[in-house]
Amino acid sequence: MTIKSSATSTAFSRRGFLGFAAAAASAPLLAACGGGSATQGGETGVVKFWDMPWATPAYNEAAKKITEGYAPSSGNLKASYQTIQWSNFYQTFSSAIASKTGPAVSTGGGFQAFQFEQQGQIAYADKVIDTLKENGQFDDFLPGVLEPFKSDKGYVAVPWQLDMRVFWYRKSLFEQAGVGLPTDWPSLLEAGKALKKIGAFGFTTGAGAGNNYGNHSMIMMMVNNGGGVFTKDGELDLMNDRNVEAIEFILELVSNGIVDPAAVSYTTDNMSAQWKDKKAGYGLFQVNVPQRVGDTSGDLLVADPITGPHGDKATIVFPNNIMMYTNTPSQEASEAFLVYYLGQLKELWRQKLMSALPVFKSITEIPEFADDPNNVKIVKDWQPIAKTFAAQGNTLNADLAALDGGQALNQFTQTILTGQSDAKSALQAFESGLKSTIKK
Repeated sequence: MTIKSSATSTAFSRRGFLGFAAAAASAPLLAACGGGSATQGGETGVVKFWDMPWATPAYNEAAKKITEGYAPSSGNLKASYQTIQWSNFYQTFSSAIASKTGPAVSTGGGFQAFQFEQQGQIAYADKVIDTLKENGQFDDFLPGVLEPFKSDKGYVAVPWQLDMRVFWYRKSLFEQAGVGLPTDWPSLLEAGKALKKIGAFGFTTGAGAGNNYGNHSMIMMMVNNGGGVFTKDGELDLMNDRNVEAIEFILELVSNGIVDPAAVSYTTDNMSAQWKDKKAGYGLFQVNVPQRVGDTSGDLLVADPITGPHGDKATIVFPNNIMMYTNTPSQEASEAFLVYYLGQLKELWRQKLMSALPVFKSITEIPEFADDPNNVKIVKDWQPIAKTFAAQGNTLNADLAALDGGQALNQFTQTILTGQSDAKSALQAFESGLKSTIKK
């Protein structure tokens, strides 16, 4: 299948709302996409489910079929399905929620539930989790995927897919360069130098318009060294020694030409072209890279996780989720529909409509998923070591939107990829930028 549509939406799949919130404050409020559905908030007798275009249109068609196939029991309500476009999605949700014409259940931005929770608009999912414990689905969750959504007041949302970052490599380029695959940072540097001699790059990334992979590479290397933007208690901790060491290493890759000097301007399409044209030898990317770039010859493979200087292994993941809202014709009906929908997710991967990992072990075992050895390797080797943007902590919160959706990380990444600063100065500027947007 073509991945272009999902590649476009991936940039928003877990984005925070700070930038969108600023725009919404000064712009006219928008009605929801799709005409009159946003004006049906007073409608009773239906659970409104709003979903995003996570992949090609075939995905939304399948999700709509699942939703409309819901046959409620015990007096619960039927469900309706509405696709909400990523364009202006913050305004769509915020205006509809403010006017009580919004959904009862939805997917959306990765930190969306935490931001609307602050406004008292989110219904906690504890009863859904209790039902999942009763029906066996709770034990089907992959390790660690549920914990980030548990706040001191309850489960803010329920995860349904994982937007994972893993290292990929092109086998033929490593063979041509006569170098082994990286196992740690020194061998990553060695491999990068060998790949450069044959005209390929050993740390492929990009930070152009709409491209967050450069940002993700920075945070990934920090957590791969046991660091992270925050302490375990959620306080800013950018200047810790592990972060400094990680950024110094990335600057070493930049100075050795292992990072493409033009990477700072590359879009995700530019990155895909590099992989397809055999200019990319190694680098961080998403799930389903061969399908995305149009090379399923078996030459593009998931690499082993690398070990940091102090023995750490980690990557980053964005756990996308389904949330419930307090404005619903029936909270019990919302919960019943969500339990049903979670039980039907397997169909989306069976039809190969998703460019993300499922959160349920049983879905990773179906032939349509497990027949791809890259998928199997990601689940086995990468998912267990994945951390969120909250690292070194574990719990998601609304402040992470300032990190993921703000300008401080973008500016930091561009500074590092162009080698325009030393590590400590760049991290200090990054920290200063974040402090201005995080309310701590």
